Amino acid sequence: MGAQGTDPEAGADAARAGLVREIAVTGVFDDDPAWRDVFEQVPRHVFVPYYYLPAPTGYRRLWCEDPDPRQRERWLRGAYADEPLATRVRDGELVSSSSQPSLMARMLVELDVTEGNRVLEIGAGTGYNAALLARRVGDENVTTIDLDPEITESARRHLAAAGFRPAVVTGDGAVGCPEHAPYDRIIATCALRSVPSAWPAQCRPGARILAPLATGLILLTVRRPGHAEGRFLHTPAYFVPLRGTAQGEEPVQHIGGLPRRVIADDLFRFLLSLTAGRLDPHEALALWEREGRPERERFGITVSGEHEWAWLDDPEGPYAWSLRPDRM
Repeated sequence: MGAQGTDPEAGADAARAGLVREIAVTGVFDDDPAWRDVFEQVPRHVFVPYYYLPAPTGYRRLWCEDPDPRQRERWLRGAYADEPLATRVRDGELVSSSSQPSLMARMLVELDVTEGNRVLEIGAGTGYNAALLARRVGDENVTTIDLDPEITESARRHLAAAGFRPAVVTGDGAVGCPEHAPYDRIIATCALRSVPSAWPAQCRPGARILAPLATGLILLTVRRPGHAEGRFLHTPAYFVPLRGTAQGEEPVQHIGGLPRRVIADDLFRFLLSLTAGRLDPHEALALWEREGRPERERFGITVSGEHEWAWLDDPEGPYAWSLRPDRM
């Protein structure tokens, strides 16, 4: 790996240590310090041998083997910045990325894994998140799945280069991966419109499912096979959407006529996304203001077989919206 100086790996080690210290300052490792050790041990730069930066004409690539040592140094510095990195661009559109490390750490801590847990990751990305999980619970307990064979091939290659051998599967993550079930934990690293019913069906009772949905992170507990329920975390989250046959197209919200200050409010846009196709934006605004502009953690989701609904405060309360068409 090219970088400025005579010992590029020492440069990577120093950069990684700096990133871990930066994440630790936020307190994210306080509830589970073992994750700090994991982040110190897994080299992110191996998983992002190149990535893309926004440019006036689209994207420009930084590469570990750039002949210019200054560009290699810039690549390494970016690989260990606490920022998301665009790792795959197709026809000018972002299709895969490496998530912001501090957000990854927060999600992994919230997942609450323990030794021997069997984990399914939806969205292989670069393989970095699967490597972090494999370091914590063992290669044999981690499965990562992605629809795009180019993504799974590169993830498998990165994982092998870093010394990891979890199961990397090419397939539709929206239908899970039944051949490696049952799971104790499922984590998605791509944005959902709803939680696929296959996921809780492939989990053991007591399992946790953590996924980005409606610009937030939903944390579900599987109560029994096929039934899961939980609330959103306080943390906002923005991910590349899940691509797969079970997800369909994202509903479009028309928000004309709403006050500009409201349209720009992150919490209101969360509610708009959560109620897309179910509540008119003006109805959503009336609800939001009537209920005191609720934070994300007042909202939750229940998955029960083929039915799924989002709710405010109470799963059986007056405010509930189906997340699947023509149901509920």
